Amino acid sequence: MEDDNPPGWQQVEGHPDGEGREEPQQNSLLSLGGNEVKSRAVVKYSSAPPATAFARLQEKTDLKLPPANWLRENAKLGPTILGSSKKSKPFSSFGMAYDFIDTVGKEVDVVADSENIKKLLKIPYSTSHVSMAVHRIGRTLLLDELDIQELFMRSSQTGDWTWLKEFYQRLMDQKWQRKKKSKEHWYQKAILSKFLYYSINGDDAAEPVPSTPSEPREAQNLGEPTVEEHVAWPAPFETLSSVAEDGGSSNQGLKNDFIRNILWTFEDIHMLVGSNMPIFGGGRYPAVSLRLRDNNKPINVLTGIDYWLDNLICNVPELVMCFHVNGIVQKYEMIKTEDIPNLENSNFSTKVIKDIAQNILSFLKSNCTKEGHTYWLFKASGSDIVKLYDLTTLCEETEDKYQNPFTMPVAILLYKVACNMMMKKSQNRKHYGTIRTLLLNCLKLVDKGRHPQIIASANYMLSELFQLDEPKKEECGEVPSNGNSDESYSEDEEEEMADSDENGSFGSATDVTKDSKAIAVIKSVRELSVPEKYKSTHQIRSSCTFPVCSDTEERCRLVLSYVLQGLRSIDNSVKKDGDLPAVDPSTPIPLKYEHEPTDTGHDHLEKQIEIFLHKMGSSDNKCTSRSGIGPGAWQHKMKLQLILKASRAYYVLSDAAVSLQKYGRALRYIKLALQCHDAFNCLCTSIGPDVMVFLCQYLTLCGDIQLMLAQNASNRAAYFEECNYQTPDDQEILHSLHRESSCQGFSWATDLTNDLECQLSISCRCYEAANEILHLTHLQSQYPEQSMQVLKRLGNIRNEIGVFYMNQAAAFQSERIANKSVSNAEQDLWKKSFSSFEKGIANFESIKDTTNIALLLCNLGRLMRICAQAHSWSGNNLSRGEFSPEEALYYNKAVDYYQKALKSLNKREIHPAVWDSVYWEVSTTYFTMATLLQDYAPLSRKAQEQIEREVTDAMMKSLKHCDVETVSARQPLCQYRAATIHHRLASMYHSCLRNQVGDEHLRKQHRVLADLHYSKAVKLFQLLKDAPCELLRVQLERVAFAEFQMTSQSSNAGKLKTLLGTLDIMMKTQCAFVVIHRDLLSESEQGDLLESNKVSDASANLSTEEVLKLLNIFESRLSFLLLHLVKLLSSSKKKNSNVPEDEASLKTYKQVYSNLLHATTNRNSTLRERLSVLIHLLDQLTPKNERKELAIE
Repeated sequence: MEDDNPPGWQQVEGHPDGEGREEPQQNSLLSLGGNEVKSRAVVKYSSAPPATAFARLQEKTDLKLPPANWLRENAKLGPTILGSSKKSKPFSSFGMAYDFIDTVGKEVDVVADSENIKKLLKIPYSTSHVSMAVHRIGRTLLLDELDIQELFMRSSQTGDWTWLKEFYQRLMDQKWQRKKKSKEHWYQKAILSKFLYYSINGDDAAEPVPSTPSEPREAQNLGEPTVEEHVAWPAPFETLSSVAEDGGSSNQGLKNDFIRNILWTFEDIHMLVGSNMPIFGGGRYPAVSLRLRDNNKPINVLTGIDYWLDNLICNVPELVMCFHVNGIVQKYEMIKTEDIPNLENSNFSTKVIKDIAQNILSFLKSNCTKEGHTYWLFKASGSDIVKLYDLTTLCEETEDKYQNPFTMPVAILLYKVACNMMMKKSQNRKHYGTIRTLLLNCLKLVDKGRHPQIIASANYMLSELFQLDEPKKEECGEVPSNGNSDESYSEDEEEEMADSDENGSFGSATDVTKDSKAIAVIKSVRELSVPEKYKSTHQIRSSCTFPVCSDTEERCRLVLSYVLQGLRSIDNSVKKDGDLPAVDPSTPIPLKYEHEPTDTGHDHLEKQIEIFLHKMGSSDNKCTSRSGIGPGAWQHKMKLQLILKASRAYYVLSDAAVSLQKYGRALRYIKLALQCHDAFNCLCTSIGPDVMVFLCQYLTLCGDIQLMLAQNASNRAAYFEECNYQTPDDQEILHSLHRESSCQGFSWATDLTNDLECQLSISCRCYEAANEILHLTHLQSQYPEQSMQVLKRLGNIRNEIGVFYMNQAAAFQSERIANKSVSNAEQDLWKKSFSSFEKGIANFESIKDTTNIALLLCNLGRLMRICAQAHSWSGNNLSRGEFSPEEALYYNKAVDYYQKALKSLNKREIHPAVWDSVYWEVSTTYFTMATLLQDYAPLSRKAQEQIEREVTDAMMKSLKHCDVETVSARQPLCQYRAATIHHRLASMYHSCLRNQVGDEHLRKQHRVLADLHYSKAVKLFQLLKDAPCELLRVQLERVAFAEFQMTSQSSNAGKLKTLLGTLDIMMKTQCAFVVIHRDLLSESEQGDLLESNKVSDASANLSTEEVLKLLNIFESRLSFLLLHLVKLLSSSKKKNSNVPEDEASLKTYKQVYSNLLHATTNRNSTLRERLSVLIHLLDQLTPKNERKELAIE
């Protein structure tokens, strides 16, 4: 990407407290004797002013004399005071980590002061001591100087670190004392400071200014250590605020004190480094570093490494060295950075430095594996052995783990890194395990009583990780304030060679190698120069995989456990006096009559929501907490988030319980969810639409549960037991809720009663409330699926209520005395049912659900039929009266609703099952009307011919809607219905033919129609196989119909033909007798088993009395036919004696007639025996070519 910056420069990234500015950037590849070192640095922040050219001092300038600007503020100096000898504070890496939290744990391997980096890389070359605290955050190591002697001086006053002091004394020589800096040390510091101030004079003459009594106080004290040097350790962290918002952390020493923060990549190691080295401009390079050297002392390896690393870290391409003798300037020398390793007496291999860096990093990463632990990297003066201790483990052996001053800074850093990753959690879910590990380690370190806000916030974030389908919430991670200190760059390399037992010395090397307290040891510093001597084998965060909870209840229970921990922390903090923030005197208390200039639309919505919640029974005391938490308190905000999270977890638990059909448990969980929501409403200052959407979901699920409870009344005792059980965690969460609210809102929705009507009513009210929420907040378009589901459920529950009242009306009707008219109570039930169905249809129409519209219209049709049945008993006697106009009215209304249902579906392909069901109901309604008209003809109001036409019309319409062709479960019913219709029509025409006199054309028409419908009825009954009595009855009517026709015949030939046709009809009833015989035989064999299990539906429906009645009629008619046939054939035989077929038939008829007479006269025969004889006689009458083999036992 192109930019306007000159080559070699990069725009510095912003910083919370300082203005970023441009600093040079350089990618260098140094090639020295075949050794290559890759180095790249990016300035992330700089508070230094633009580099200014240094003033070259004249020869013989006396640096012992202070310049005029010494220790005075100057715009060219920036925030640093040159020449100071303060030490870096022990939490310097934490200050940088707070400022660049995005890099911690992911991008950067090391965060440290440049002085600490240099000290580590010089270990093989230096005999001085090394004492550093190491902390791990993800893949990042934080390195800080650990001044043991200063700790012990502090412990003598505070009593802290006594355990470490005892351990150190056992490890080292018993006699130790802190050696003071020599006068020579302070002398060198003073002339360095004066030299640097001389060098920034710019155009002013570098003339010495004689010392005067008014010399600055700082100059007078420069020769001795300041008090601040001894108090460099921060104040105790017991007073540290949980999450500093007011800059309190700066007062604790946790600030970024460096004038420059650099992202330095050295080979494959990424480091965030802080540096205070002053950089000047000048010459052909944009930046140079300035050094002061004693001409009598040659540059050693340590000094060369120090200069080289400083220039690499700060992207400085050149070094300017000023030589002096006894403070008198002699000369200047320019040295390129890549030439520093080849200086005389300071020759070193950059490749070895690279190997040292890689080995130290691998050693630390392999052994500093536990986040939250403080590790101590220690090397005593003059020793070749480097040891690593786990101070946290050593500290745990003491009574108070908070004696470790690193505990809280580490905990806060873990918390802040987790906060930062939480805000970006939607970008990469693979970090969930990392976030969880960070937070769990943070909670292990933090004292619950001292830092409740961190405890509550960390537990909330942990709970957030386990439910990922919720709206994103801004976490409460704070950006720590930072300031710039007056700490400056200093040069201590001269003292490193001569550094004595400042921090004690080893008694013997053997003792060290046998130290059981150390977790890792570098036996010789020379090993660090061996390439790849130490390889990092520790897999970063091998144990921080995010736990997969396949079980929903387990996942939600884990969420609730974190919520409970957070609520405990908040409630415990509220109990303490003074923890709640005081009222801000500058903020006026809003009064109800005060007009606040806010958005009118938003105000109106809030008012509507408030009215709705009041109507639902929610708490009226809005924004008032029983515990006294005010809206300005952190407890208020955090408790709101935790309560909302708990409500979501309970909702998911309830939904899972519904899936398992544990409706009592589901009601308990949804009750807890609604109680959490009520407490949230009580605390919240402004309820947003998103929270109302949650309430909509809760009420919808509550409606589902109440409906399921109503439909599963048989398990009500088990549901009561499930509903009343509560876990200890649930009880404690509820107790925390009761600290803020009564939690009685929506209690009506979670009542568990034995009243079915009440449960259905509650379910309907829940759905209505959910639908009202969506309308109130205008969220139907934003949540179309949820809106559709609510309306569908609302339509369904109104259908259930309509069916409930309809069934009650039907039961009321069955219990009503026959001669009693329709009561007002019964009519009220009709009205309630009708109203529910109509409302349900309106709901389904709003979402264009044609299938459910058809079903509800079908139920309305059924309701109309119930109304019609109620009006059938209109007389004062116990017998059924004529078919009334009211019945006709309601049956026609039923047909209208059924037709509307079919019109709603449009065609069968949309929903075949519903279409077939409605079609069947239409057929049934028409059939019922026709049957009633036929059986209870209203002859007092209508003529017989009109009734016959209406019956025929209704029967044909019923037949039209009776699908006998489509193969389905209802096909046998349709066939039976169609056969019955044909039978009834045939009977009606048969009756008309008998009773009609006169019009021969009409008689002929009736005769043809009767014969047609009889034949169709027989065919359909024969297809059914399980309606033998019906088939037998139709055939007997056909026989009677033939006999009636025979009475009008005069010729013997015509009568003979009719008789033979009639006999053929009777012979075709043989199959019906075979079925009846088989069913009776099966019934006899199975005995009582048949009655209990009902093995055969046909035999179960078989009436012995009816069979006997039909059998008697059949035998008499068969006897009558055979007698007349014998007579007619006998008379025709005399006329035509040469017809052998007639003789054979006559003989058969006589024999069968004789056997039939014997059988009928034998009154001791059983029904089965009579049936067996009859079947045998019919078999004899059947011609041989048509005879079937029937095995009759």
